[in-house]
Amino acid sequence: MFGKDKERESGAKGAEVIGIIGKGMTIEGKLTFSETVRIDGSFKGEIDATGSMVVGEGGYVEGNLKVGSAIITGEIKGVLEASVRVELRAPAKMFGDIKTPNLIIGDGVVFEGSCVMTKKETMETIGTVNY
Repeated sequence: MFGKDKERESGAKGAEVIGIIGKGMTIEGKLTFSETVRIDGSFKGEIDATGSMVVGEGGYVEGNLKVGSAIITGEIKGVLEASVRVELRAPAKMFGDIKTPNLIIGDGVVFEGSCVMTKKETMETIGTVNY
């Protein structure tokens, strides 16, 4: 799309990105989606979605976030709840709490907050790890 390479266009597990908040854009409000959305700009507000959220390097998201899955290389401030998984890849910065059944944190990632690991089927709390 628009001459971008395939890696940039793909989201979680190769899913096609249906929406992009591009670099230099700032959006405030409530965002909902059922596919994959990529954020390379700035978003402040609430996300309530069943799809995947990709926050690119340089992307910034602040607020209460509920998604199916998330791949983060940018910065997040707030509460992130994912029903499937959260993956923090360097140089990601996460300031806040995470609730998910699967969490992957790569080398060089900054994570300041707490994590509650849940069962995938029921999202029941099975343990808490504080950092």
